[in-house]
Amino acid sequence: MAEKGIYERVPKAVEDIQVNFCRNPKCPNFGVPASTEAQPRGPGAKDRGRDAYEKDIHSKTAPVLVCLYCREEPALKSNLGIYEEFARFRAYLAPRPTMACPKKDCQSHKENFAETQFQLFGKTRSGSQRFRCKVCGTVFSIAAPTNRQRVPHKNLTVFRLLVNKMPFRRICEVANISPKTLYRKIDFIHRQCILFAGNRERTLPEKLIRRLYVGVDRQDYTVNWTSSADRRNVQLGAVAAADNATGYVFATHLNFDPSVYPRDIEKETRTIGDYSKDPPFRRYARLWTGKDYFDSLQRRSGDRLKSGKGSLMNNITLAYEDAAERADSEMSEAQDEDTMLPLSGMQVHAEYTLYGHFFFLRKLFENVEKVRFFLDQDSGIRGACLTAFCDRIKQARCDAFYVRIESDISIDEKRSILADSRRKFAVMKALHPDLKDSQVKLLTIKEKLKDLKAVGKWNDRWVEHPFPNMGEPEKAMCYLTDMQEYDEDHVAWLYNKASLHAVDRFFMQVRRRLSLLERPISSASNTGRRWYGYGPYNPAMVAKLLDIFRVFYNYVEVGKDKQTPAMRLGLARNATDPGDIMHYTLGDPTSSRNGRSYS
Repeated sequence: MAEKGIYERVPKAVEDIQVNFCRNPKCPNFGVPASTEAQPRGPGAKDRGRDAYEKDIHSKTAPVLVCLYCREEPALKSNLGIYEEFARFRAYLAPRPTMACPKKDCQSHKENFAETQFQLFGKTRSGSQRFRCKVCGTVFSIAAPTNRQRVPHKNLTVFRLLVNKMPFRRICEVANISPKTLYRKIDFIHRQCILFAGNRERTLPEKLIRRLYVGVDRQDYTVNWTSSADRRNVQLGAVAAADNATGYVFATHLNFDPSVYPRDIEKETRTIGDYSKDPPFRRYARLWTGKDYFDSLQRRSGDRLKSGKGSLMNNITLAYEDAAERADSEMSEAQDEDTMLPLSGMQVHAEYTLYGHFFFLRKLFENVEKVRFFLDQDSGIRGACLTAFCDRIKQARCDAFYVRIESDISIDEKRSILADSRRKFAVMKALHPDLKDSQVKLLTIKEKLKDLKAVGKWNDRWVEHPFPNMGEPEKAMCYLTDMQEYDEDHVAWLYNKASLHAVDRFFMQVRRRLSLLERPISSASNTGRRWYGYGPYNPAMVAKLLDIFRVFYNYVEVGKDKQTPAMRLGLARNATDPGDIMHYTLGDPTSSRNGRSYS
């Protein structure tokens, strides 16, 4: 008998997540899911309820849908896998238990009781805060997060050294602690940062109502091998989303799940016959299994990705050609003979992490009036964004742009590009002396938009930005969701706003301030089986450091304007003292007053 699910047409929806539909925003099928049931065939099939999709099962990686309107061919995805990633990312936002009187027959012995019913009542010998219930007079205490730590005063030192690019061995020397103690303290700091961020960001869906301009990009990390007998690296990638106006980083998500174990998953996969099913129908579709790794090696044996340094538009064209040649254009990562899967925890297929990331942002931005996404030119990012926000795109509440930046050029070249741009602007200003500078910029962009260039298989229309800066010296943009709803001034203004500067700055700071995640000193052609001096050995450490640094970046680090991203966003009144994060206590009503950043 056939395994259950083999003959399902497309994966069923999970918790209202159904991503198997056309990704073309201009197509009538956009956002209209394919039916999970077998479709009638032959004459009159449309009258008998047939949907506007065909299923092609001949793909090397996964079955694809063929849209009968626009011939778009989105690969099928597991809705369960996407939901699991989304649930993993939002877990830290779950409501936390509040303080309650320990006396069971007391009126205040219930969760969510008003915290005003408790008063401060000194501290215990260990430093834990004591409280007295105003209802029954019972005195009780809440353990401090540093309770049972022998050297809690060194937590702050370790935190500061971590985010200031101090190598682990040097941290041990400066703080006079053992490596074992250092790793325990990193675990503690990570827990505190997650609790702190969860407390602040739990209210974001209610607070974020204004328009947002959000940049999304990815960054890759290499994990060193742990045995000289097997000198292959683990390659992971993180996706981040940052607000261009405030710099606030809403999320950083790594395609690695530390909570699952390869041996257990492989055993269950074989037990339930998962490998006999197409990838989207498997129970663990989101995870890189042994079979996935072997299949990837087989595909890579004849794969030669295009590369080369050319003009900006030429590089954009090459990226489209690479995407078009993949069986699943959204699946850009692959394993080869120089890489391996993690031995502890499991690597997640990058496209599932991207989908989970955008569904997380969808939840975070549920009350936002309008959100404009500026996406790095990545077909996986594009597919995940347009899918998660499809209904809001159709409601004109969401727009998406591709943005391609070529920043790998010399300082002299950047200065030359800027000087040329200023000369052209001066000429345009002289032709229109009655216009303000902002109006001249808008007019220049409108002139450029008359010469949009169709590029790639999907004929996306690109334009080069006429006003570069040192951070984005060469930039081109593509309006992915252009529904002809705005006048030309509005469209030109949106193109002018298109930028990845906020998310790129965050990733630049990750490289500069976290020694384990700094850019390896090696070229793209010889990265295989290379040892990275300060690189991590444990993939879980990458995720922890990204979480820790995101909190530091959003709440602690002050910019030139003397404000943190959280202050600019309205989540904080002042910069947070790292000590307040180290002493954040779950369920303590004073925790909301401990942090000088709380509002």
